[in-house]
Amino acid sequence: MKKIVVLFIFTLLACSENPVKKPKNLLDEETMENILFDVAVLQAAQANSPQILQNNNINHKDYIYKKYKIDSVTFHENNKYYAGDVRKFKHLHKRILERLEKLQQAK
Repeated sequence: MKKIVVLFIFTLLACSENPVKKPKNLLDEETMENILFDVAVLQAAQANSPQILQNNNINHKDYIYKKYKIDSVTFHENNKYYAGDVRKFKHLHKRILERLEKLQQAK
């Protein structure tokens, strides 16, 4: 029984740490939330009205990189880092969904 308790505690502690290495250019949580929100909006626009983005010469990936002054490596490293902490990433996505719902209700 003691072995099971020790194993459970060890597993709990191991899962609480982010297994992904912290990126050199770590974006703060608010910036990452804004980036993921913009990505969601642009992907929805791409799926529903691709001609609008094409007519305005908007490439959703390039738009994000220019707006936030980052490159693809920075985005992917930060996305992987935040996804490594499941609780934080779930909370981040919950806030993004709330923002998307507010945006949809504003229409």
